[in-house]
Amino acid sequence: MSDPISTASFLGLSGALLGVGLFGILTRRNFILLLISIEIAINAAVLNFVYFAAFSSTAASGLNGQAAAVVLVGLAATEIAVGLAIVLALSRLRGSINVAEATSLRL
Repeated sequence: MSDPISTASFLGLSGALLGVGLFGILTRRNFILLLISIEIAINAAVLNFVYFAAFSSTAASGLNGQAAAVVLVGLAATEIAVGLAIVLALSRLRGSINVAEATSLRL
C-alpha cells in the first residue's frame, strides 16, 4: 500500500500550477494561450478545494469544498466558451488573435 500524498507536496503542486498560470497570463500575447493559462490557474484553485474538502472534519464542509470545485469548473467552461467566441470575432475582424491588437471589437 502506498503512502498518501503529504499536504506540503500537494500545496507545492497547486502552487506550481498557479505560478505557471500566472506566468502565462502575464507573458502571452496569443489569446488562446492566454485562455489556457487562465484555465491552469483556475485548476490550481479547484485542486485546493478538492484536497481540503477530502480532509475536512465534518461532512457538510467537505461537500462545500466539492460544491465550490464544481462551480469553478462550470465557471471555467463558461470562460472558455466566451473566450473562444471573442477569438472567433477577433480573427474575423482583425485577421489576428494577438492580444495587443485587441483594443476594441468595433468595426
